[in-house]
Amino acid sequence: MNRQPISMPKITALYERISKDDDLDGQSNSIVNQKQLMEEHAAKLGLANIRHFSDDGISGSRFDRPGFLQMMDEIEAGNVQAVLTKDSSRIGRDHLRVGLFLETLRQKGVRFIAPGDNVDTDLGEDDFLPFRNILHEWYVRDTSRKIKTVLHSRGNNGKHMTNTAVYGYISSPDDKNIWLIDEEAANVVRRIFQMTIDGKGPWQIAKVLTDENVTRPSTYIAKRDGSRYTPKGASEPYAWSSATVQNTLDRAEYMGCTVNFRTYKDSYKDKKKKFRPKDEWLIIEGTQEPIVDRETWETAQKCRIVKRRRNSTGEANPFTGLVFCADCGTRMYNHRYGEVIKYDSQDTYHCQLYSKYPPKCTMHYIKTSTLQALTLDAIRAVSGFVKENEDEFVRVVSEAHDIQSAEAARSHQRQLAKHQKRHGDLDSLIKQLYEDKVSGALTSKRFEILSGEYESEQEGLEHQIAELLSGLATYDTESGNTDRFIKIVRKYTDITELNATILNEYIDKIIVHEADKSSGEREQVVDIHFNFIGRIPLPVEEPTQEELEAQEKQRRRREKQREYFQRWAAKNRLKKQQQKTA
Repeated sequence: MNRQPISMPKITALYERISKDDDLDGQSNSIVNQKQLMEEHAAKLGLANIRHFSDDGISGSRFDRPGFLQMMDEIEAGNVQAVLTKDSSRIGRDHLRVGLFLETLRQKGVRFIAPGDNVDTDLGEDDFLPFRNILHEWYVRDTSRKIKTVLHSRGNNGKHMTNTAVYGYISSPDDKNIWLIDEEAANVVRRIFQMTIDGKGPWQIAKVLTDENVTRPSTYIAKRDGSRYTPKGASEPYAWSSATVQNTLDRAEYMGCTVNFRTYKDSYKDKKKKFRPKDEWLIIEGTQEPIVDRETWETAQKCRIVKRRRNSTGEANPFTGLVFCADCGTRMYNHRYGEVIKYDSQDTYHCQLYSKYPPKCTMHYIKTSTLQALTLDAIRAVSGFVKENEDEFVRVVSEAHDIQSAEAARSHQRQLAKHQKRHGDLDSLIKQLYEDKVSGALTSKRFEILSGEYESEQEGLEHQIAELLSGLATYDTESGNTDRFIKIVRKYTDITELNATILNEYIDKIIVHEADKSSGEREQVVDIHFNFIGRIPLPVEEPTQEELEAQEKQRRRREKQREYFQRWAAKNRLKKQQQKTA
């Protein structure tokens, strides 16, 4: 005996939606009211086996709503006999997408009922329904335009454009445009900046915070504000990611600034925002109390630029990113052989372009231990100078800055003249190409290739010329910021050993010149540039008689070693010659 499968009765789908922007009496109550209205209408029409699909607080311009997608799955599976909704705008406010939805219902034989629009497809097609859908879309577009106008007005007036204060701040209960420091979260922000200055990367910082069960920003803000919306990844409230750390470090708001117009959308229908170039952002300083000072924020940004090779313990050479070749200007590369723990002869730097084939620069070899000693001496010398005679230090820095600015300005002027001349030459070349094309001496294809190359070069030159002009304008007004450097010196009492934090706070860059062996001894110039004050001449104490005698004794010893080596090399060469002639 064959048994017929038992067919399940089809459901009546009741769909409710409310947007954050809808002007109704509260989101949850509105959903409840829609449910009650739809249940009463279904009962009136004799439709049974009802099932609710709801989306609370989601815009009708989106069609990735969870409740809507669940209902569509049931429709596609053939499990729905009718769809009831308050009006067609609940389905969505995009007339093309709503039209596609209605066509899907027609093909599946599903009845559509919207009492607010007096629509019931069982009673015949409504010729005005497509026009209503267009009006619903116009409503969203008009609302979006009005909201954008209000936001732009707020942004141009220096007010925050976000509805929620960024992690580390909380909106004032008296005025949501005023941000107050949330100390619990602000302490985490300060730790992230400090760990960056200490040499840790975003992934390492994220691991530290995760291991310590520090609540991540999205979950923390949702819990603090009592939000009824569940943030993504709520099941892992302590799982920090490197992207979250990077986003924290990116925010200039932590210096006390308001940053507006960071992102935009081409259309209100777009889900993802696009980032504007930074020169198009509107940054207003001093709008709230800073969580980190400007020096800390800028130092952290400098530390983020360079990727550091780390050993098995996760440690990186703290000089990486600070050492530059004097001739080609590139960052020097850190070479380590094996697991180097101390700064020995196996830990060195050399120019990156030297390792290219063929080499495009000389080696500029220098040991990390040498950098360590020179930098420590320079930092201790300049710190002692500041503490002993601050007024004299300010005078020396001011004079050095004037000299360096004049030298840099002259260099900029030379480069500017060179680029402007080349730009003019390219104009002449392009004109000549055009004349050759017209006369038939040059084919159209060849003209397009050559003119394209010249125009591309011109664009690059125009960018460089603009940067040089901007730099020249800066030299006219810029002055050494000695106060910021003195503030760093006062943080430390006695520096006996260097670490990543001290290096990044004190040092801007270290310029390494190629070694000179013409005198018979290896001599190498290393220029140390400090943050905010650049390279300054430090006072040099006259050596004592004992120090002079020790230096002379060491010189004589090196001279004897060199003479011994020369005699040994000559004897060895003579021995080889005798062996060849024997």
